[in-house]
Amino acid sequence: MRVALLVPLAALLLGSAPAAAAAPEVLDYTCTTTATGDKQNIKLSVELTVPPTGGVQQHLTIGWKGSYSGSAQLLAPATGLEAGLNLYAYAGISGITGLTSATGVAQLTGVTPGAPITFPATTVNLTTTPPQAGTGKVHAASVNFGPSPQEPVIECKLPSTATPAEHPLTISATGASPSQTPTTTPTPTPTPSDEEEEEEEEETPEDDATPEESDSSAKVPSGGVSTGGGGEAGPDGRALILTGSLLLLAGGTGLVLRRRRLPS
Repeated sequence: MRVALLVPLAALLLGSAPAAAAAPEVLDYTCTTTATGDKQNIKLSVELTVPPTGGVQQHLTIGWKGSYSGSAQLLAPATGLEAGLNLYAYAGISGITGLTSATGVAQLTGVTPGAPITFPATTVNLTTTPPQAGTGKVHAASVNFGPSPQEPVIECKLPSTATPAEHPLTISATGASPSQTPTTTPTPTPTPSDEEEEEEEEETPEDDATPEESDSSAKVPSGGVSTGGGGEAGPDGRALILTGSLLLLAGGTGLVLRRRRLPS
């Protein structure tokens, strides 16, 4: 007795209530074989188990269980069963922005071409993830058969005039992830490798030259000696200048002595 009381009490303290299955409802479906266009009308008793609440960005599971109502049963197509046959059940969701449906899949076994398709006896879980908070309603929707959702072999739809029962659903912001401001990480300055450093050293001009060497190389023209480099000429140039001066001095001295010997 105490254990039975503790279960609902724990659920109440955790803030979540167990989902209760709604009463089954009989719905008329029109099923179309995609390869041939053949149509079959069947009645399905659909039972939905909708959780009363859910959270943003948290998985939401809706239970779906279907069975035939009446004598009409859905016959498998004669072809197109080579890849296997799965049941894809859908639930429509309205009233919540960005949340329109939930989908579930059940693998079928023992399907024979042209024979009635047996629905799974267990509940099929339809899942979805609410992107925003809000209050909406859930209702039964289409049922398809095929190897994948994108390759339906049979499509069973409700007529546009159908009014399936709606079950309330509230999505709270409890499960929303806090918004995070993106942080910018400074880009580290790349450290040059040893090969790059060697290339930089080879390309960098030498700064060891003294100012005197730099100025001299800038002042001496190409072929400075042959074009009269003046004071910047080498030792050979100074020797020629000295020799010329001595010759002029000797010539001048001889001329003076000669003038002195001549009678006046």
